[in-house]
Amino acid sequence: MTSRLEGLGIGHYSRSTGEHARRSYPPWPYVHASQTAPLEYAKLLGVTPQNLASTLEGFLSGSSGALVREDGAVLFDLTEAKYSISGESNKCLIHFWSEERNLVRRVLDIESKGETLRVTVQKMGQSKPVRLEICRERDPRSASAKKSARAAYQRILERVLKKKFPDLSLMKLSHSVDLEHSFGPIYVRGLLKRGQSAFAVLGVNSQELQSSVDAALTFGILWLDACRAANAGRLVVEGLTLFVPPGSSALVRDRITHLNPEIAKWRRYEVDERSDELKQIEIDDHGNVKTRLVRCADDENVLRRFGGPIARVRSLMAEAEIGALSAAEISFRCHGLEFARSRMSAQPGNFHSTPELVFGAGPAQRVLNDSNLEDFERLARSIGEVRHADGPRECRWWRLHPERWLESLVMKDICAIDDGIDPRWRYSQVPAFAAADRAMIDVLTVTREGRLAVLELKANEDIHLPLQGIDYWARVAWHHSQDDFQKFGYFPGRELSSESPLLMMVAPALRVHPATDTVLRYIDPAIEWMLLGIDERWRKELRVVFRKRPSRLQFKTAV
Repeated sequence: MTSRLEGLGIGHYSRSTGEHARRSYPPWPYVHASQTAPLEYAKLLGVTPQNLASTLEGFLSGSSGALVREDGAVLFDLTEAKYSISGESNKCLIHFWSEERNLVRRVLDIESKGETLRVTVQKMGQSKPVRLEICRERDPRSASAKKSARAAYQRILERVLKKKFPDLSLMKLSHSVDLEHSFGPIYVRGLLKRGQSAFAVLGVNSQELQSSVDAALTFGILWLDACRAANAGRLVVEGLTLFVPPGSSALVRDRITHLNPEIAKWRRYEVDERSDELKQIEIDDHGNVKTRLVRCADDENVLRRFGGPIARVRSLMAEAEIGALSAAEISFRCHGLEFARSRMSAQPGNFHSTPELVFGAGPAQRVLNDSNLEDFERLARSIGEVRHADGPRECRWWRLHPERWLESLVMKDICAIDDGIDPRWRYSQVPAFAAADRAMIDVLTVTREGRLAVLELKANEDIHLPLQGIDYWARVAWHHSQDDFQKFGYFPGRELSSESPLLMMVAPALRVHPATDTVLRYIDPAIEWMLLGIDERWRKELRVVFRKRPSRLQFKTAV
């Protein structure tokens, strides 16, 4: 038997008594309600901020794709978020940040459990500890557990459907893999029919990841289209009935309102798997988009405020791109790959803030100081030497974040995408947050006639491109209807057209997913979209090789 702290090299276990040597003390770390007791008590146990910081760094160094949860909710995805760890000043602090949120916690205790690190932390200004979990496995269930859960859900859904729709015939449900139509084992699929009329059925169980629930509508559309093709001439498949877990389908709700009601009927139900209860959720109107826009930073003032860090970085990499993230933070990038940030940091003992520089090309970030200056210089040089069009493709600095690389090229030469765009106004990574998900618009611009245009960029094949584009389009359309953009500092002095925004989806021509055309056929015709395929050698030259627009003929199909 080994205690969790002994496993980290802290404390010791008494074999003679079978008890840990710290048994005479109050349970640690719950004595941390006091601001003085924790340090004295930790010293008795040999627990130091340096011990905690070292353990965190060791775990996180191999966890670049981990999820960070607090009180059961996912706060950060380390494929996109950043972190830094401090084990000085008699306390261990961990700092996570992303485009959506910022979190600082004092670390009190650590427990390792398989691929999960359980960290007891304290929020600033609060005494009660909370639990933070860092999970390497996004879905920690075993393959057999997933298979069992999906089979059980299939039985539940079959029972619920027969009870709810006794007058309909249920054709066999299945969650088998169908690679021809891009279906994996996550979703249960089937067909409900009465006479010559039918509805495609697709369901997802409550144990699947939230990303799988969010993706259900894409696969539901593909299943509907496959059912129509397989039953052509025999059945009229009227539409799709989607079954989702309770309280987890906000993104699906927003997306489904932007599908074409003239060529398919769309129904959504929530299934309570414990009670077999089924609740129909009405499809909301198009205007019900809950989102908030972040104020546009004043670039001139921001660049003046960060003049010192900018000069330091530019002395190492003259071509470094500078992006103003907010009035208090800027980003340094090389062809879209962020390798440093500068942010305003409060000085101890006074109310003044000065810029500090943090660096690192992965989720781990370090504050620049004299002891690591050479590390920073080495990082900047190594990235600059390989991250260019003719760089070595086997190098990780060349391969990382291709979509951000594409975005950086679009921002430099946006008229290469469409010469109807006004190059004077363009914004990248515009934050428009919704309660359900992150909404960072790749590029927001305006045509020469003043019409807003949303650019959704993909460097690799992505089956969800159309619906992700719709997500961002919907937020821009809603904020435009509220006249928010100019209120929040975007497009100063430019009169915007009252027309709804354009949606431009951009991807390398050979990397457009084969299912994209199918999904686009079901998009509401009120959304004017364009699919642009660019040359595969886009790193050398940004050039459009094909354009697709909606054919009005596709919307004449009658049910």
